[in-house]
Amino acid sequence: MALPDPPTPDANAAGGEPSLAFDPDKTLSYQSRMKRAPKWFSSFLASNSREKNRMRQELGKIKGAIPLLMKPRNGTSWTAQERLELKLMLRAASAVYPYLIIWALPGSIVLLPFLAWHLDARRKGRERKAAAGPAK
Repeated sequence: MALPDPPTPDANAAGGEPSLAFDPDKTLSYQSRMKRAPKWFSSFLASNSREKNRMRQELGKIKGAIPLLMKPRNGTSWTAQERLELKLMLRAASAVYPYLIIWALPGSIVLLPFLAWHLDARRKGRERKAAAGPAK
């Protein structure tokens, strides 16, 4: 298992000393700021930030879906470009779907630990594949 890259140093405006840039998506950033916090807590904060940013990106892709979906009802048909946009919007919506289950279904908060484990396992699998390089 590869460790994430350490934060990159950048010049401090006050004294010209190198300081570590804070990256909210990396566990090491939280560990360097909160020395006494357990590693799992730093990892939790980093994954929370990562998933929050991912959800915002996916929801940003869905903007404008309602006017497109209403076109056939209003008597006009979709162009090829609009169909492609709808496909991309539906893919983005399916990426946000696990989060919506937690909020929409009664009692689904019980599934939250499993969802966190599942999303983390998928992310770690992608990172392992990326670290291994392209398959020959």
